Amino acid sequence: MLAIYTSAPWLMGEAREEPFRHLDEITAWTEELGCVGMLIFSDNTSFDPWIVAGRILTKSRDLVPLIAMNPVYQHPVSVAKSINSIAAGSGRRIGLNLVTGGFSRHLREMGCNLDHRQRYDRLAEFGAVISELTSAERPLKYAGEYYQLNGLRPAPPPVAGLEPRIFVSGTSDDCIRVQKELGATRLSYPREPQEYAEESLPADSGFRLGIIAREDSSTAWRLAHERFPVDRLGEEFHDLAYELVESHWHRRLSEDAMKVSAAIGGYWMYPFRAYKTFCPYIIGDYAETANLLLQYMKLGASTFILDEASSKDDLFHSVQVLRMAWSKYTENHS
Repeated sequence: MLAIYTSAPWLMGEAREEPFRHLDEITAWTEELGCVGMLIFSDNTSFDPWIVAGRILTKSRDLVPLIAMNPVYQHPVSVAKSINSIAAGSGRRIGLNLVTGGFSRHLREMGCNLDHRQRYDRLAEFGAVISELTSAERPLKYAGEYYQLNGLRPAPPPVAGLEPRIFVSGTSDDCIRVQKELGATRLSYPREPQEYAEESLPADSGFRLGIIAREDSSTAWRLAHERFPVDRLGEEFHDLAYELVESHWHRRLSEDAMKVSAAIGGYWMYPFRAYKTFCPYIIGDYAETANLLLQYMKLGASTFILDEASSKDDLFHSVQVLRMAWSKYTENHS
């Protein structure tokens, strides 16, 4: 089943006035257009993601806040308690996007000296404890390397049917291993479709991307260049960040972006290259973008997380072409 999420604005610690205004707008657009929920980012500089999730819950009826959760910030028992409390108190669900952190500076600031594999080992334990405490009322005994529990009973108890959907973000072998261990949905950033010619994705994979689609291609590209004009300073920031990041997916996309700045068949990396966003974009008319999205669906992608919407109209067209592509996919696989 097709699942469409949007992305919340990246609310920074030094926020402008009325930091929730645009968040409230995107929340309203997301619900009105029938999307599942909204991804909430978190790092050393952002607002507390649980505060942002609370705002989304307050301003919507059914949307699912999908929180990016890194073990460096919270103990899994605390995460599970928050999820169960929201489920019991409001009958609402929370999703989790489990991450290990990308920028080495942020990890150092948090005193995290684990290497890449160790961080994913900890993430596997983190996710396992949360899954247990949000799905079963029985006391949990857990003896891991990073977490130990001795008969802890979840309080409040989990609510049946409101267990969190869990994603694991990344493309490395360690990420794939953890995704399989947890039975989670793997979330990544798409490369050009032909790059997957010899690679099969797990069923029900997820991609995060941006879409600018209109009825004619020239209009779509005009809007794309207006939103993401050439920015040499942004390119320099991107190149500097490339040297500081540890994330495998980020480094691989950065290498792609530095090799080719022009669009290839509607797949456009320049917004990423200019350090304006962290995902590729799909640009073109309805038929072009739908056909490109269809290729990702044939690879196994059924969850799509859209980049932050600049307007309701922009989001409307993005949702439309995703549903067009999904309709074609289901017709061919019925």
